[in-house]
Amino acid sequence: MSGTLVENYVDAETQVLGAANGVDYAYRATGDPDTMPIVALQHFRGNLDNWDPALIDALATGRRVITFDNRGVAASTGTTPSTIAQMALDAIDFIDALGLGAVDLLGFSIGSFVAQEIALVRPSAVRKLVLASSAPQGATGMHGWPPEVIGAVGKPETSPGEYLSVFFASSDASRAAGQAVLGRVYGARTADRDATTSWQTRLAQYDAVCAWGQPNHALLQRVSAIDKPVFVANGDSDPMILPRYSYLLAGLIPDARLKLYPDAAHGFLFQHHEAFAGDVHAFLAGA
Repeated sequence: MSGTLVENYVDAETQVLGAANGVDYAYRATGDPDTMPIVALQHFRGNLDNWDPALIDALATGRRVITFDNRGVAASTGTTPSTIAQMALDAIDFIDALGLGAVDLLGFSIGSFVAQEIALVRPSAVRKLVLASSAPQGATGMHGWPPEVIGAVGKPETSPGEYLSVFFASSDASRAAGQAVLGRVYGARTADRDATTSWQTRLAQYDAVCAWGQPNHALLQRVSAIDKPVFVANGDSDPMILPRYSYLLAGLIPDARLKLYPDAAHGFLFQHHEAFAGDVHAFLAGA
């Protein structure tokens, strides 16, 4: 897949890519088209516009970054599946349709579950993995989210304050960073915005999250089969996917490294976008 150099995410055109599974995937590409891309997998209920443009721009310095809506999400066609396994197969169809061979994957939250599954069922599609705010399948205590979390992000209509309460820590510095992120996410791009995600997507994705979190210690052994270099990252105060799961995940994967970002919650990669992008670049460039 080739393309024109697009330097800023807010200027990236929303494109449509048809895949062999019959789904038309909405996606955006930014950065150098002659480099191996980072394919980014989005969080719960998120669409193309829910990526922080500052993060994507920092990641796209010297790299191609591709964001996309998986099956049934926002502007992509089809129905959102209710299992991580099917989401991974759909994402593989998108990656195959790109015609690039192996890619680097960055999965955020539910996207990190999908990234793990891709690495397990189609290892040839993946060179390296970045798992942000992640947990292994079957971990005890991961069955659903606390009432205050799902109450904030799982309602038909959510507010900026509720988003801040989950994605950012309670300190003044973190909340100020969150306000800046909201300004970039909702204010920087004014044209060609993505469709909103549907209630069907919300229900299906939460069913998938709950199934992923059903305690099953045998599945913890399964994740140890990931034989790719992995960077596991989280905020030190994430209420949605607790930092202890980052430690567990990094301990289970043979070639994994771990970093927790200070005074940060679920949206640590937006709050600390410059530091996180620098760490991702160093990891992807390493041997």
